[in-house]
Amino acid sequence: MSSKVLAIDQVEEKTLLDGLAAVCPPRGERRAVLYVTSLRGIRKTFEDCGKVRMILQGFGVAIDERDVSMHAEFRQELKELLVEVAERKNAAAKGSPAPPMPVPRLFIGGRYVGGVEEVSQMNEDGLIGRLVEGLPRQSSVAACEGCGGVRFVPCLECSGSCKVVVFGGGVGDFSGSGVVVRCSYCNENGLIRCPVCL
Repeated sequence: MSSKVLAIDQVEEKTLLDGLAAVCPPRGERRAVLYVTSLRGIRKTFEDCGKVRMILQGFGVAIDERDVSMHAEFRQELKELLVEVAERKNAAAKGSPAPPMPVPRLFIGGRYVGGVEEVSQMNEDGLIGRLVEGLPRQSSVAACEGCGGVRFVPCLECSGSCKVVVFGGGVGDFSGSGVVVRCSYCNENGLIRCPVCL
């Protein structure tokens, strides 16, 4: 009898996953990836991001938060993923632009789950808990010691200025005049992802 229950659970799990678009963010195969904003300009959007975060934290799952307001690369990454989601949902509309989809946006285990409405409904139906089974757990409830939970720190190479001086004599040779160039380590805000909680 237990093998029948197991078989039913496997069928239900397969059906659950089949209902979600197989679109995977970079390094998101075995993670819960949540695209959010930390800007509070639009209160509802900020609160929606917090709501989805709290739902996931309730299951104790580690969340790979990608703040689109802090890093243009995450913004572009999300845009490309949502175009792919739109194309998969409506193959006839290939090539047409994806409809605007504000954050938060959740991907679990390489599958697109949705925004705050979809995640809230799936949580009420008991499906989010099943989707996060087997994913890495949150190691601690305390904020990261490196970034305080912000997920970014000032660049260690340029101290957040986005500029470094390169001298013509090579590594360690500071003779001659230097040239100021854009720092290649940080993003447009002079930030890098926190090396402690990455």
